[in-house]
Amino acid sequence: MKDSIKNLEWRYAVKKFDSEKTLSNEKIERLKKAFNLTATSYGLQPIRMVVLQNKEMQGKLVASSYGQQQVFQASHVLIICIERVVDKDFILEYFNRVKNIRKTSESIINPFEDALVSSFSKKDFKEVKDWATNQAYLALGNLLTVCAFEEIDSCPMEGFVPSAYDELLELEEFGLSSVLVLPVGYRAQDDMFAEMKKVRRPLKDSIIDII
Repeated sequence: MKDSIKNLEWRYAVKKFDSEKTLSNEKIERLKKAFNLTATSYGLQPIRMVVLQNKEMQGKLVASSYGQQQVFQASHVLIICIERVVDKDFILEYFNRVKNIRKTSESIINPFEDALVSSFSKKDFKEVKDWATNQAYLALGNLLTVCAFEEIDSCPMEGFVPSAYDELLELEEFGLSSVLVLPVGYRAQDDMFAEMKKVRRPLKDSIIDII
C-alpha cells in the first residue's frame, strides 16, 4: 500500500525533466479523470484542461513561459483554463446534467437553479473570472496530489503569459482563457533539486489544534 505522506515528501517542483521519457496513456487518463473529479464551487466546473503532447508547440511556448525549459522537456503539458463566459445557459446545462444523471425532480432542482442564475447575473466579468480562477487552483492542487501518488513528476507554473498561450493554442475558439500550467513527466537524473530537503515551517507553526 502506498504511503500518501511519503509520496508527498517525494514530490517537488521539477526543474529539469528527462525529455526521453514519456508518460503512458494510462497515466494521462488518470490525470484527466482526476481533473474532472475535482470539487468545484456549486459543482459548475467553469474549468477545462488542455493536454499538450507536441514538442514543436511545447518549444514555441517556452518564450511565453519566461524561458522555463520544463515546458519543452516535459512529456506532456497540462494547461488549466477557465470558461470566458459563465451565463444562464452554462448554468442550465449543469442542472440538466443533474436531472439526467441523478433523476432529481424539478421541484427540488428549480429553486437552486433559479438562485444561481440570479446570483451570476449580478456578477461582473472580473468577479466571475476571479471565481473561476479559484476553481482552477483547486484542480491544480488535486492534480499535484494525484501526480505524487502516481509518482508522476510535475512543476506547477503561474509564470507564463496567458495571452500568448491563448493565441498559440487558439483557446479563444473554445471560449477559454489559460490560467495555470503544469508540465508533467519524469525528473532528469541530473536535476540537482531532486535530492534537496523540503523547506517547510515546523508542523507546530502551521497547524492550530482546537479541542
